[in-house]
Amino acid sequence: MAIEVIAQARAQEGSGASRRLRRAGKVPGIVYGGNTAAVSIELDHNSTYYALQNEAFHSSILDLVVDGKTEQVLLRATQWHAYKQQVLHIDFQRVAADQKLQMKVPLHFVNGDVCPGVKLGGGIVNHILTEVQVSCLPADLPEFIEVDLVGLTAESAIHLSELKLPKGVELVAQAGDLAVAAIAAVRG
Repeated sequence: MAIEVIAQARAQEGSGASRRLRRAGKVPGIVYGGNTAAVSIELDHNSTYYALQNEAFHSSILDLVVDGKTEQVLLRATQWHAYKQQVLHIDFQRVAADQKLQMKVPLHFVNGDVCPGVKLGGGIVNHILTEVQVSCLPADLPEFIEVDLVGLTAESAIHLSELKLPKGVELVAQAGDLAVAAIAAVRG
């Protein structure tokens, strides 16, 4: 799924210029990385806000169009207003097709309602991790990793080593073989 983000280069920088952009319904941002210099950009606030509500926007390669020129980027950081639903700043990082990158990818849990620990044992599924750090080439970056809970019984868990990763994707070293999801038995 290709997500396209439209932006314009901006000439003025600084807090005053950023404040004027925000009042005009724009979001200041920056694109950095690669072999070229960092570029200050501005984006439409509403389209950026609604794009940030999409989970795939955070863990996919994005096509950033700056004044007609397309680059492949990753979303690296966003700054939000303390109490308003307003994006204050956004950072993108350029990616090269031949260099591995590290990203956090969300986990999607399936078959939790039909696993024996829940269906027969009356247990509750606990999602211990909701995302994992992976390393891969940009072409291999998954939108999410699916965790199948169909075989979990009461008082059992699925660990990182048991995840089925797509081809070309590997987990970044964690402190041990952490549990991803577990079935907690109901006491009483």
